[in-house]
Amino acid sequence: MRPNGQPPQQQQLPTPLTAVRPRRRPDLTLPLPQRDPSLAVPLPLPPPSSSSSSSSSSSSSSSSAAAAAAPSSFSSSQTQPPLPSHTPHLSDLERVRRIGSGNGGIVWMVHHRRTGRQYALKVIYGNHEDAVRRQICREIEILRTADNPFVVRCHGMYDQAGEIQVLLEYMDGGSLEGRRIAAEPLLADVARQVLQGLAYLHRQKIVHRDIKPSNLLINGAHQVKIADFGVSRILAQTMDPCNSSVGTIAYMSPERINTDLNQGIYDGYAGDIWSFGLSILEFYLGRFPFGENVGRQGDWASLMCAICYSPPPVAPPTASPEFQHFISCCLQKEPSKRLTAAQLLQHPFITRAPITLPSHPPPPLFS
Repeated sequence: MRPNGQPPQQQQLPTPLTAVRPRRRPDLTLPLPQRDPSLAVPLPLPPPSSSSSSSSSSSSSSSSAAAAAAPSSFSSSQTQPPLPSHTPHLSDLERVRRIGSGNGGIVWMVHHRRTGRQYALKVIYGNHEDAVRRQICREIEILRTADNPFVVRCHGMYDQAGEIQVLLEYMDGGSLEGRRIAAEPLLADVARQVLQGLAYLHRQKIVHRDIKPSNLLINGAHQVKIADFGVSRILAQTMDPCNSSVGTIAYMSPERINTDLNQGIYDGYAGDIWSFGLSILEFYLGRFPFGENVGRQGDWASLMCAICYSPPPVAPPTASPEFQHFISCCLQKEPSKRLTAAQLLQHPFITRAPITLPSHPPPPLFS
């Protein structure tokens, strides 16, 4: 203390050479990239969690059911043990057999040792950068909130040892890929269930972007659910589009393949309807509507030209007028002319068809 009672002044330290210099142009800013709101999930993203390396053990939210690929043949659905109150730990899951695979990953049937419940575990391929990995984890967490009996639900996910794995409900009927459903009442029942799932997703502002027969799953009670919603959109930012299978490209809408169409505007909801209509027509015909050999063996040019420049496929004259009109409402070249999922649920082809109740023994679905 100085004699006059003033506190000693602090010695000024020299500014280090590494100090940050003031910006010469403080008005300059870097704009953030804007995501297309029609293709994104406009829900608040949860904050990053430091425990993402094993999100299964830290997650306490309950879930009802999720679905994944299973064997192509099926019998009556068996009642599974009740769901655990939290996401099972990865170490408690025993891999039984592989039930599906593709460019995006591989699916295993797994057995929960403690409860005896069966699940499907999808292992996502690829070594993703940290930022992309965090985005995938966040968006899968959002997809877990989907709650609809016609939509696949995630039970949880695991990010361990550089590998992302998603826990799904096991569906014993497998996918509808390669199936023919010739009876219109049964086909209408399948279409109704898929449309209810699509209408729910679209109300939640979620675009599937990969509707096709292999992503429509069924169980022994003939309950149909949409699988892989959102997952393909999430993976699209980390995978080369050329790695996509021909089957996936085959169900894309014309304006998605050729951006010159529709003034370069892509409506994801209308794109889902095109893919849905093409899938339903394929079930009826028992073959791909543009031709069984179109796009096979790497002939991408003929496939894309057929989708973009050929007239849209139509139901054959042997089909009922209601089904012919229903397909035409889905497969319109101009996206704005396609009906929405909610509107298609009111179409006579759907409303006049009987509803298959799970409590009754379902009739044979496939011819």
